[in-house]
Amino acid sequence: MNPRELQLAPDANVHAVESAARAFGLWTTRLQGSDGHTAALEIQSHSQWVDPSELATIPGVSRVLGTTSGHPRVDSLKGQQTTIGDAVFGAAPVLIAGPCSVDSPEQVHACAAMARAAGATVLRGGAYKPRTSPYSFDGTGLEGLGWLRDAADAHGLAVVTEVMSERRVDAVAEVADLMQVGSRNMQNFALLDEVGRAAKPVLLKRGVASSVKEWLLSAERLLVAGAPTVVLCERGIRGDDGTTRNLLDLGAVALLKRVHGLNIVVDPSHAIGRRDLIGDLAAAALACGADGLMIEIHPDPASARCDGPQALGDAELERVGALIAADPRSTSVPSR
Repeated sequence: MNPRELQLAPDANVHAVESAARAFGLWTTRLQGSDGHTAALEIQSHSQWVDPSELATIPGVSRVLGTTSGHPRVDSLKGQQTTIGDAVFGAAPVLIAGPCSVDSPEQVHACAAMARAAGATVLRGGAYKPRTSPYSFDGTGLEGLGWLRDAADAHGLAVVTEVMSERRVDAVAEVADLMQVGSRNMQNFALLDEVGRAAKPVLLKRGVASSVKEWLLSAERLLVAGAPTVVLCERGIRGDDGTTRNLLDLGAVALLKRVHGLNIVVDPSHAIGRRDLIGDLAAAALACGADGLMIEIHPDPASARCDGPQALGDAELERVGALIAADPRSTSVPSR
C-alpha cells in the first residue's frame, strides 16, 4: 500500500503531525473538514516512501489511507534480475552499444567489434527507424535485421532492436533477444499488446512527454499481454530549454532503481545529443544506480546516416566501458 493520506484525530496537534511527517521525508498538504479544521494531511506523490505502520505511530494520526498499485505485475519484478545472453541486468552494469541505424553489413560488423572490445554484451541497432521527417532515412528493414543478427553472432553479443509496427513483431522477435519499444511508441497500446504476445523480454523506452506512472503502466500492459519481463530505459524527456537535446531525468532513475527495485538502463546519447558530454551523463547514471548504459557508436561518425553528432568512436566508447568496469557492482560480481 502506498500511503496517500494521514487522517487526524479530533484533538491532534496539526503542527506536530506535520513536523513528524517532514521527519519521515513526506511533503503534505492540509485537507479541511466541513467545520474548517484540518481533518487530514494529503501526502504528495513526490514524497519518500514510508511504511504505513510507521506513520500510524505518529501521535495524532488516527488512520493511514493508502492506494492500491495500478501495476502489480511490475511491482512483482522488484529485486529480480534479467538475463539476456551474457548480460545480467540487476547485477553488474551492462553496456549496450551499437549504431543508431544499421546501414550496411560492414558498418554493423565494425560497430559490433568496437562494442565487444569496450566490454559490451548487447549490440543495439535500428533496422526500422522512427524519423520525424518523412524525407529522412528510415532504416534498411528486414535486410538490416539479418545484418544485425549476423554481426552480433560473430562477436558473441545479444541483440536489442526496435519494433515499430504490429506487422513487424514476428520478424523482430525472430532476431532480437531483447525487443525494444521506442519512446514514440511507449503508449501505442496495440503495439504493446502484440509485442507482449511475442513472449520475449522487452526494453521499454520512456516517452518524451510521459510521466513515470504512465511509463510503469505501459510496462504493466506488456507483462499482462505475455512479456516475461521488462527492462526500463530512461532516454530524456522534453524540457523547456532546447540547449540540450532532451532533459535526462536521473531522479526517476534513482526512484525506479532504489525504491521500486526495477531493472533500468539509461540512454545518454539521446538525452544530450552531443558526444562530448555523453561520458558525464553516463557516470551520473551509474551513480544513480542504473543497471546499464545504452550508447550509440559508429566507426566513422561523420558518415553516419542517422544521429552522427552523438555517435561515439573507439576512444570515447572505451572511456564509457572503463566507467562500467570501475563500478563497484562490476567488481563484486564474478565474471561469466
